[in-house]
Amino acid sequence: MGYAQVYDQWRNDPEGFWLSAAGGIDWVKKPAKALDDSRAPLFEWFTDAEVNTCWNAVDRHVAAGRGKQPAIIHDSPVTGTKHVITYAELQDRVARLAGALKARGIEKGDRVIIYMPMVPEALEAMLACGRIGAIHSVVFGGFAAHELAVRIDDCTPKAIIAASCGIEPSRVVHYKPLLDAAIDQAAHKPDFCVIFQREQEVAALTPGRDLDWHAFQHGVTPADCVPVAGNHPAYILYTSGTTGAPKGVVRPTAGHLVALNWTMRAIYNVGAGDVFWAASDVGWVVGHSYICYGPLIAGCTTVVYEGKPVGTPDAAAFWRVINEHKVRSFFTAPTALRAIKRDDPDGKLVPPLPTLQALYLAGERADPDTIHWAQTHLKVPVIDHWWQTETGYAIAANPLGIEHLPVKIGSPSVPMPGFDVQVLDEGGHPVSPGTLGAIAIKLPLPPGTLPTLWNAEDRFRKSYLDHFPGYYETGDAGYVDEDGYLYIMARTDDVINVAGHRLSTGAMEEVLASHKDVAECAVIGVADELKGQSPLGFLCLNKGSNRPHDEVVKECVQLVRDQIGPVADFKRAVVVDRLPKTRSGKILRGTMVKIADGQPWKMPATIDDPAILDEITLALRSIGLAKD
Repeated sequence: MGYAQVYDQWRNDPEGFWLSAAGGIDWVKKPAKALDDSRAPLFEWFTDAEVNTCWNAVDRHVAAGRGKQPAIIHDSPVTGTKHVITYAELQDRVARLAGALKARGIEKGDRVIIYMPMVPEALEAMLACGRIGAIHSVVFGGFAAHELAVRIDDCTPKAIIAASCGIEPSRVVHYKPLLDAAIDQAAHKPDFCVIFQREQEVAALTPGRDLDWHAFQHGVTPADCVPVAGNHPAYILYTSGTTGAPKGVVRPTAGHLVALNWTMRAIYNVGAGDVFWAASDVGWVVGHSYICYGPLIAGCTTVVYEGKPVGTPDAAAFWRVINEHKVRSFFTAPTALRAIKRDDPDGKLVPPLPTLQALYLAGERADPDTIHWAQTHLKVPVIDHWWQTETGYAIAANPLGIEHLPVKIGSPSVPMPGFDVQVLDEGGHPVSPGTLGAIAIKLPLPPGTLPTLWNAEDRFRKSYLDHFPGYYETGDAGYVDEDGYLYIMARTDDVINVAGHRLSTGAMEEVLASHKDVAECAVIGVADELKGQSPLGFLCLNKGSNRPHDEVVKECVQLVRDQIGPVADFKRAVVVDRLPKTRSGKILRGTMVKIADGQPWKMPATIDDPAILDEITLALRSIGLAKD
């Protein structure tokens, strides 16, 4: 059965489609129905069922006789260590940690914050919470104390599980002082903290509050899996909000299990025993869905990588991991590929990759130049797909496990079953193919997507449902072509209005990225008295490019003029060494706009390196912007 038939099957009988998909999950009490629309437009799935996440991710594979199969491969070039954990070992470790949490009073529905680097213990903490029905909230390790405090006050955890430190290529990141400062700042205080001491830095424990990871678990009775209702929250994951306060995305247990299990075969074309690697972090949604839960639910081996795409030790790091661990499907962000391409523009460090069947990209727009580079040198299909923290998995993709559809570079392909994607004008009316508009999804959203925000139902409605009644507003802008392929051009905020013309910054970035000297770029709209907004480009050049910057800028301006036309009014660009990004690789365009326009701005909590903004400010001042 091909993609069109599968999508029609869902469209014609969504209830039957998702009940059939639910057959891939072990239930304590099977669902009698899929959709619960009793509180529409707040929809839920499998609410009459009972299930346990940890059983489906760990125990059932041991019960099926695959206890000796590797569940987790930890590969840490920053510490020079590698470690394999089998499913049987993972079951023992998770059950013991869950038993220790239970012995200290953690029960079904209690919240536990996890503040850890890329170590297997982070996944064990997530699974241990799921085992006893606790709701975890992973906060990116090394997040600033204030941001951690805000999350502590919002989800009021009974416990916090943290590591003593994280390790970067050039430094040790001291987690424990950040944790202490966050607890001091927070109004809510956890009952206790569990600290995983790393040999690179042993932290001082606070008497009466902090417990050592190993001592805490000594002699406890391992915990069994606790059944929870289908709509019980598996976790809360905070995503940045436009008002500054983070939004706690809620992930419901049953829908999460059903949807992720379906995607592993349908989208990524992997199953039990295959090695799957998502080069992300457990602090992001990709880390939740495709480092921890998705691969383990499907019985795969998942790679936990503590390193960088370049610098640990070089731009061949990813290819070494793929070959050494026999990775079948690999998932990363375009920004990681651009970093590799910048260091190795001719692909000289890419070896044959015999086990790799496909590369998947998500997290931001994948520019055609980067996709061409990957196709040329990796010699596998390069699959762009589009999803959000809120959805938890792909809205649009090329489903290799169903049918390898023709690739259209620049498009994440087609909507997946469950997602009725529409492009709307500002009045909420569908627009014709090829017309830029706001991308929205007709309700209900499919299983596993957010049903609400944590303790913020009104904010959920206002953020996602109110603007286009009957739809979920994605906040992204783009269009659908005549063949039904979706194109994500920018966040809605990044569609700029130049003299009345709505223009996509993403389209301009696509043109700039095609220049032979440009490794990476970004376009923002800056205030213009005459035209409202005017586009401005930021160009990062390939290593080894020694051409005068003004020559490259002149050629890039002409490229945009030739390919988009004078209507774009693209006249200015600056060369910078790097772009300001979040730790997950998203470019901080909104902050750059505020700096350029001389508006007040706040240091983003998620920024990877704050010093970059000083460099951006100097570059903007060199062309008369960013005035005090």
